[in-house]
Amino acid sequence: MRTALLSRPHATVCEDDGAPSEVYRLSAPAYPSTARIARRFVTAVLEAADRVSTIENAAICVSDLVTNVVKHARVRTLSVEVKVLTDRVVISVLDGDTVRRPRYRAAQAGQEDGRGLRLVRYLSVASGVTLVWDELNVIGKCVWFEPRER
Repeated sequence: MRTALLSRPHATVCEDDGAPSEVYRLSAPAYPSTARIARRFVTAVLEAADRVSTIENAAICVSDLVTNVVKHARVRTLSVEVKVLTDRVVISVLDGDTVRRPRYRAAQAGQEDGRGLRLVRYLSVASGVTLVWDELNVIGKCVWFEPRER
């Protein structure tokens, strides 16, 4: 059986802008049900941080990004990070796939997928992809966003 792990606040691996922050991380298996767990995790962190105006957009975006990892990244595990800064929140989904990069696709009418990254862009103040490196090699990717307030 695989389990999800929730860690104490720590420094993020995706970006470090020097502002005071707390980072919460969930590590979980790359299963379809992990999207639901990620939504609940992000919701709980944002409620505790009194950032309720961002919860709806954050939950939609993190669900889509986790689903993308499950469908496309071919990894066993993923991580979700929520970085709470004084003026904003940055949420990241990390995986160890070094080959496949997220890309925008043109979805056809009636097609169920192909709109996710555009949806994330629309529901966010900012978003992007950062490669994760050890000293010399790319070891994964981090897709991040700052949820827009409702």
